[in-house]
Amino acid sequence: MDLRASNSTHSFSNMEDFFSISAKTTSIPKEYIWPKKDLVLADEELQEPVVDLQGLVRGDWEATRHAARLVRAACLKHGFFQVINHGVDSHLIRMAHHQAKAFFKLPLSEKRKGQQQLGSKWGFSVAHAHRFSTKLPWKEMLTFGFPHEGSNAVVVDFFESFFGEGFEETGLVFQRYCEAVKKLSLAIMEILGISLGIDQYYFREYFEDGNAIVRANFYPTCPEPGLTLGIGPHSDPTSVTILHQDEVGGLEVFVDNKWRSIRPRHDAFVINLGDTFMALTNGMYKSCLHRAVVKKHQERISLTYFLCPREDKMIKPPQDLISSIEEEPRKYPDFTWFDFLRYTSEHYRADETTLQNFTKWFTSFNP
Repeated sequence: MDLRASNSTHSFSNMEDFFSISAKTTSIPKEYIWPKKDLVLADEELQEPVVDLQGLVRGDWEATRHAARLVRAACLKHGFFQVINHGVDSHLIRMAHHQAKAFFKLPLSEKRKGQQQLGSKWGFSVAHAHRFSTKLPWKEMLTFGFPHEGSNAVVVDFFESFFGEGFEETGLVFQRYCEAVKKLSLAIMEILGISLGIDQYYFREYFEDGNAIVRANFYPTCPEPGLTLGIGPHSDPTSVTILHQDEVGGLEVFVDNKWRSIRPRHDAFVINLGDTFMALTNGMYKSCLHRAVVKKHQERISLTYFLCPREDKMIKPPQDLISSIEEEPRKYPDFTWFDFLRYTSEHYRADETTLQNFTKWFTSFNP
């Protein structure tokens, strides 16, 4: 089903009214109500591996191979795992969460100074209401870009240009956070390369000149959490998602025909593969359906770092991997990240079949 971006019937003032009364009302607007099939409760946790990256950092090959085996088992099944001893300072993580929480507590009039405009990927937005008019997620978002090459102050510049000079400290914290998570993302790419039995540095080098889409998510309390979702079921179109969630929890994954929750760990990042990386492995590694639920009495914040290749990079499996799975036909055409990004930004609302529908759409124009 092709859910194209629509001209929403909501005005932003309606969103302001909605969030100002959401804590007092006993019902939610119909635009936020999701189908019952998407609201089935999770009744158990996912037993995803917790992968220790210390061996990679220290050059301990046996420990690194063990980590890679854990990653491979998870990625063959569902594409979710957590990492510890990841090298990102815990104080820096707390500072980033603090800045995100302080931002979302600002009056909506202040946040709207950096409102995301139609056609832009960056800025503050509520419920994707600038793109969609039904099945809206119960969330606020702040989204900005982080190029792996270029200006050392790009995040500071974003906050100051969108929200004013008073946001320099916020920009500095998130600049440092992104730089640290970038290093982690490239280390994860090494582990993924080892796990696939190819050159350890292939994917690291592939993504070194890429970029990231960075998003802080705020899930307000909800009077009827059983009717809506913080974000609906979808797989990420990007390559790898590096997420740090607060202690509240709410991330859930669909595995073995059941929704399963991901336990928050303050010392860990949640890692999940996206559709682009699934295409890079010809479907061997999985991009799994997931969602976020909301709560009646607890707010939640998560920080996401979506790793992407450079926009003109060709998305195709490495030759070493193709050679090792010669009996498997190619499942996806060669395409650029720009092709896929444009499709998901302009033509399609991400769900569990994004990559399959993109393949049909792309091959219809490129037979």
